[in-house]
Parts: sequence; C-alpha cells; structure tokens
Amino acid sequence: MEVPVPARSQHLLIGYKRAAQHLLSKAGMRVLKLQRSASAAAKDPQRSSPLAQLAALVLQRRRRRLPLESAALAPKPRNCRRVVVLGAPRAGKTSLVRRFLREDFEERYEPTREDFHRKLYQIRGEAYQIDILDPAAEREFPAKRRLTILTGDIFLLVLSVDDRDSFEEALALRSEISQAKTALLRCSAEGARVPVVVCANKTDLPASERAVSRAELLRAFGGKDSACTLFETSAKDGGAGLERAFEALAARAGLPVETGPSRHRRLSLRSYRKLWGGGAAGRKSEAHDTPCGALHPLARRPSVSADLRLVLATQGKKRTSKTGKK
Repeated sequence: MEVPVPARSQHLLIGYKRAAQHLLSKAGMRVLKLQRSASAAAKDPQRSSPLAQLAALVLQRRRRRLPLESAALAPKPRNCRRVVVLGAPRAGKTSLVRRFLREDFEERYEPTREDFHRKLYQIRGEAYQIDILDPAAEREFPAKRRLTILTGDIFLLVLSVDDRDSFEEALALRSEISQAKTALLRCSAEGARVPVVVCANKTDLPASERAVSRAELLRAFGGKDSACTLFETSAKDGGAGLERAFEALAARAGLPVETGPSRHRRLSLRSYRKLWGGGAAGRKSEAHDTPCGALHPLARRPSVSADLRLVLATQGKKRTSKTGKK
C-alpha cells in the first residue's frame, strides 16, 4: 500500500515509506496521522490542537513550550513503572522477559513484533504495577521508538555476546535514550541520568563463539560514572547473574526487591483479585505478610494518544518543579 504524501524531501519520503510498513497495525496508522498533524503544528502552532503540538515535540523533536493549561494531563498512577526492553533481534529480549514474568525459558525462536506485559503486586500492604514493553517492530520506525523511549521509566538493554552488531546497537540505543530524555527534561545529559540495566546475554555459549569480550563490555557500560548497570546473563540457564540483574532493575526503578521473580508468590489474576478485592479479613492479613504478584493476561499497551499525554504530563511536572525552586 502506498502512502500519498508530498515529496518535500528525500528524508521525509523515506520516513513515510518506513511508516507504511506499519499500516496494518492500529498504532502504526495512528502515528502516521500524528506525523501529519505534527507537520501542520510546526507550520501554524496557533491553529493546531494541543495533541498535534505535542506530536511536533515528540515526532519532529521541537523544543517549543506547550500550553499546559489546554491539554488534559495524564500522570502515572502511584507505584507504577514502565520498563522498556530494547536491543537487536535474536539477542534474547523475549527470553529475559519470560524469565522475569514466569521463570521459564522457550528454546524455539519466533520474531517479536511487539510485546506488552503488566504485572500487579501486593508487597507489605502496598500495591505496585510494572508494565514491560518490548517494541521490537519499532527498530525501523524512529518516531514511534522515540515516543516509547520518552514514556519509559527504566530501560533494559539486551545484547548477545556472540553478536558484535548487537553490541554496537546497544551503544547506539544508550545514546538515543540519553538524548531523548535530555530533550524532554531540558537538562544536561548528566542531569537526566536515565536508569539503564544492560544484560550481556547468552553467556552459556562456548568462549570460542564469543564476539564481545568482557573487557569491552566493562569499558562501554561498566564505568563508575556510567548511568548503566552491567550484568552478564544467560536466559537459558538462569543463574545468579540473571537474579542480580532483576534486583538491579527493581532498585533502579525504586521498587521493592520482592518484585523479582523468585521473591514473591505467583497467583492467577482471579486469585489475586479475590484475595485483595474484599476477601476474608484473616486471608487478607495473611497476604500482607506474603508478597504476591499476578500477571494480567489481557493487558494492552496504552494508545499513542495516551502516551503522548503522558509525555506532556512529565514535561509539565518538570516545569512546575523548576518554578517551585525559583
């Protein structure tokens, strides 16, 4: 299917051709509409909607201030974090996520288009929520991936030690994350300090197949001044490295260590809701002493519009905090 767009520049045309690959998905079509709205907002800011102006900020990297009073802000719920999983294909992203959610491993490989998971927790009387997003299909859609990065709270970068290209891509992704967050928060790269956990995966492979040395990994991601936390992991074998990576993920996200896969009692969503939705007092009291977690089987990724408004809310919160300091 060919997308009718004006031939203004080769760069814009290439961007639309890449976007056309995602026309079969609802989200892809929505982003194309926002891309057109962003172009209109850049030309005539006064006559465009707040959502179109925000699209100009995210999709075209405009840094103009937006009218906060005219947009419906949508802050995140309390104790809710979004983990964005990024990396090259076949690096083991899906397998690591499966380990985190279910502690199992699938040997068969299937290319991932997009995975979204939501896990709910009750830990020491507090409710927590972790949303995990693996936007694999966005590698060829920079505008949509930029929006995903802007909505992330913490990032899990995955590379494979037997694939040199995955190492180079992880380096590029780290820079992209830093640049996007720095532009959003209007601060220096040092001030942004985005929490990133790097997993050098597939360490179960023979040393002869290794294409990235441990020394290279430490130089790239393990420095004292680095915002990254590096771990060598094996999604196939599990082990201490993977457990430490999950603990670091919780710590960097400001979540209890009990959110780790081996630190809480796993329940079905039905049992979880029954336990915390008006059950007997005795059962509820017992549950307070036992950390529980349930995977939401029907959770869907929020819409592009919801993500855009979340970005605006983040920007508004940052601006308000700066005004308060003055």
